[in-house]
Amino acid sequence: MTAADTFPLDPVELTRALIRIDSVNPDLIPGGAGEAEIVEWCARWFAAQGFEVHRLGTAERPTVAGIVRGTGGGRSLMLNGHLDTVGVAGYDSDPFAAPVSDGKVFGRGAFDMKGGVAAMMAAAVRAGSANLAGDVIVTLVADEEFGSLGTEDALAAFTADGAIVTEPSEMNLVLAHRGFAWFTIDLIGVAAHGSMPEQGVDAIRHAGLVIRAIDELQGEFNERPAHPLLGHSSVRVATISGGSDAATVAGSCTLTIESRTLPGDTPDSVEAELRAVLDTVAATTPNFQYELRRIVARNAFEADPEWPIVQAVASSGERVTGSPLPTRGEPFWTDAGLIHDAGIPCLLIGVDGGGAHADTEWATTKSIEQLTDILEGTIRSFCA
Repeated sequence: MTAADTFPLDPVELTRALIRIDSVNPDLIPGGAGEAEIVEWCARWFAAQGFEVHRLGTAERPTVAGIVRGTGGGRSLMLNGHLDTVGVAGYDSDPFAAPVSDGKVFGRGAFDMKGGVAAMMAAAVRAGSANLAGDVIVTLVADEEFGSLGTEDALAAFTADGAIVTEPSEMNLVLAHRGFAWFTIDLIGVAAHGSMPEQGVDAIRHAGLVIRAIDELQGEFNERPAHPLLGHSSVRVATISGGSDAATVAGSCTLTIESRTLPGDTPDSVEAELRAVLDTVAATTPNFQYELRRIVARNAFEADPEWPIVQAVASSGERVTGSPLPTRGEPFWTDAGLIHDAGIPCLLIGVDGGGAHADTEWATTKSIEQLTDILEGTIRSFCA
């Protein structure tokens, strides 16, 4: 039986059905299958369960939303998860077979994040039978692994009083994650014959000065008070390219800079710190010229533990597991940053497992089942 033959309601079987549909992100892996097939399958699954179905995005990079409408007067809840996966080259078995062994379901996307997606879908069906007052909006999005087009499309169409992103978290409540900003620095020198370097301006030498200055900036970051969940912000040189041949003074050199940011940082503040570093180097280095350009930036995310959605998930999690769920922050960025920027209080909780982006990926069946129960309880209390 293939994923197209049935619409399972059991969250583990639903995870397996989703794994069996290739949804490799084509912006990561040229020729990847993309989200069209899996979105169509999920849309038919939603329709079969009586959800209101909305198709968003483009035919090539679609997103789908399934809505359980409430009776009115209650809080609305968005459940968000991505359908795209990273590539499968080098995967150590059939990445789409979805076997279950020793309490684990295996396959590309099992952990990141089709187990979480299946838990959202199953929980919405179960809780939807409770005659809720508020709407439940399940957004299954494209392109999280690259450009987050799908969540941007979903937020353009819907809002909510609270949101849960089911990125894998080993059943921790994730209340914060870092943001990021990428820049290029073009260093402008003057090419000259290598035997007469004094006639040129060596852009690679200037790059060395910049690298040292950025290391010093990281040292300043490390001396600042650490965020309780995220530690310190970071800045580093990610790539360097310059020079034409061994016999020529480099007339140009380009550095790519990555900064991982904390709540309260902004793209403008990060850029200002980098520009201050470069201006300091310029003030002490003859003929130093640069151009700083921002490539892309996303804000960090931090939840207030007193938000009703955080309290609802924490309470449901304790009921299901028998003990308070641990909290943590993540060093990487997620679509929760976009949801938070849209003014929707949110947090992350996802399945236990491992192997995200690796040669073997799995999620535990117990955590898929527990996450479904936690989400069901959260929906019932938050949207009542």
